[in-house]
This record gives sequence, C-alpha cells and structure tokens, in this order.
Amino acid sequence: MSAAAGNPARGVCSALFAYDVSLAVDLNRAERRIRAATERSGIRARRRAPQYFKFRPAPLRIIQDAAPLSLAGFQSEPRVEITLFDFGAVSVCYRIPVPGRFEDMLALAEALFENEPLLRDSRARVEALVQTIGEAFDRPEVSTEVEDYMIFQLDAPLPETHAGANDVALAQILRCERAALSLDEVRDATAQRISFTPTDVAMVDWNAALLVGPEMDDVHAVLEFVNVALLEMRLLDLQLDRALDQAYESLSRRPWTRLRFPGYGDAQAVRIGQMQVDSAIAFERLTNTVKLLGDQYLARVYRLGAQRFHLESWDRGIQRKLQTLESIYDKITDRVATQRLEALEWIIIILIAVSIVLPFIHGVYPH
Repeated sequence: MSAAAGNPARGVCSALFAYDVSLAVDLNRAERRIRAATERSGIRARRRAPQYFKFRPAPLRIIQDAAPLSLAGFQSEPRVEITLFDFGAVSVCYRIPVPGRFEDMLALAEALFENEPLLRDSRARVEALVQTIGEAFDRPEVSTEVEDYMIFQLDAPLPETHAGANDVALAQILRCERAALSLDEVRDATAQRISFTPTDVAMVDWNAALLVGPEMDDVHAVLEFVNVALLEMRLLDLQLDRALDQAYESLSRRPWTRLRFPGYGDAQAVRIGQMQVDSAIAFERLTNTVKLLGDQYLARVYRLGAQRFHLESWDRGIQRKLQTLESIYDKITDRVATQRLEALEWIIIILIAVSIVLPFIHGVYPH
C-alpha cells in the first residue's frame, strides 16, 4: 500500500455517535434557539445527475468548540459537529487527524472501539442540546442506546487496494482487531467496496468504513445517515416489541377482569392505537428523509451501507410488527364493540323485565 510506505497519506478518522432524542424535531425552531454557529447540511451533488440527492428536510448541523481529546497518542480536532435530524435523531462527530499508515489507523481503531470517554462526552453534549432547545422537540428523551461508528478518510489514491493486496491489514482496521484474521473474515470485512474512479474506493464494514480519495464528504454524510438509521430502526423495533407485549396482554385478559373496570377496553384500544400511530409516523419520517434519486453513485453507496447494516431486514421486521399491531388493535376494537352491544342487550332485557314486574308490584302494594 503506497500510503503505508515512507510518505503516508493525510487522513482523518470520524468517530460517530448516534442518539435518539425525541419523536420529532422542528428544525426551524431549533435553529432559532441555538446560539452557536449552525448551517443546514445537505449532500452536495459533485457529479452530474438528473436530480439532486439530498435530505428532505435538510438536517441542522451544529459546530461546537471543544477541548482536544487524547486518544492512543492522537488528538481530536478542537471542535465537535452535531447533526440534528427532523425524525428525532442526533449524530455527534469527533474528527481525529491520523497518518495513512496501517499501524496508526489500527491503533486508533482499537482506541475508539467502545471508547467510554467519548461516549460520556457525546451523551453530555446531546443532553445539553436537548436542554437548550427542548421546546423544539416532540416528547424529548435521550435514548440509553447509542450506535457508534468510525469512518477513516485518506486523501491519497491507493490503487493497490483494488487488487486486494492489502486486504488483510484493511480487514484488521475495519474490524478493530489486531489478532490475525481468517481468510473468510478478511473476505467478509472487505467485500462491501465501491469506486467511482480508478483512484478512489469506499469500503464499508459493520464497525468502520475506509474512504480513499478526494471529495469524499458526500459519501461520509451518507454513511453517517445509515448509522443513524440503524439506531432508529433498532429502537423502533424495541418499541414495537413492547407495544405488542402490552397489546397481547390486553387481548388475553379474562372477560370478568375486563368487565370490572368500565371503559377499560376503550382506554386500552386508545393506548395501543396511539403506539401504532407513533411507530408508523416515526418509520415514515425515517424512510422518507433521504431521497435515493439523482446521484446514482451515492445511491449505490447508501445501498451498500444498508446492506452491510442489514437495514432491509430491520425494515421488513418493523413492517411485519406494524401489521401485527394493527391486527391486534382491530381485534380489541371489535371486542369492545361486541361488549357494548352485549351491555345494551342486557340493559334492554333488564328494562323489559322491570316493565313486566312493575304492574305486579303495584297490584301487591295498592295506593
């Protein structure tokens, strides 16, 4: 690898941390509340394309000054980038300059893997952001779950990489693993790669990605969004699991237990319906944020990242659970309607019985 030789390529590693903070965010309102420097970050189309590949609506990017952090002999840049998405997710990005030598990138990858100081710092920044612009959030709550990811960017072309000459070393970096890897593991780690010119390449793995070549910021932005999408789908899947558990519990309650509490079935139906609507809206906002139109190369990068992160499997699972929740909701509402009809029938029967009995009561007790 040419960058591993005497003159290493200049590079930077982005340590990304994605959090869920609310059901939705009013980005215009948030922008007015933030006093730090902000800018709307779109994905710039650097190649000719019939349409523009972009976020809709564009996320809000916040630049914060920060004290450099020391990581395995490297230091982060004195700023942190926070990207706020309208569907209630936040991505925190720390940039660490690094030479393009294998040993340097591997050492940094090991240091960044589940790095506790960065996790604490990123969470503190997200919580402070929620406090600052809380009124812009719909039901704000910082998730306990976090999705971290690393993106290594090198500016020098590495044509040898395409031939697979250095795949063993690259796989160790992508897997954050210094131990020797099997050939199967090496092939799997380096399988998801894509190039636009003979001198650039993007390799996407589960823990990290490697971008080689100039003008790779658009690819970086796409991969950052894929990392956020993975977190949102994981959380949405957990939310639907809880909703299904509660819905099944409500559906399996004994009739005599339900009848002891008038209106209980209505309340349960409303609660389950609200969970169904919230989940469906969150899912639609997430899937509609990026329009895969226009720049075909970036669309291919997105599909590559989605394939590595198994987003299609998460998507199918979420849709299936939404359909199941809708089916349970329909059953609960049908049962509530049936109970109302039964109650009305009993009322009618009681009224008829009373009307029959009353004349006899008047006959026994004449005025």
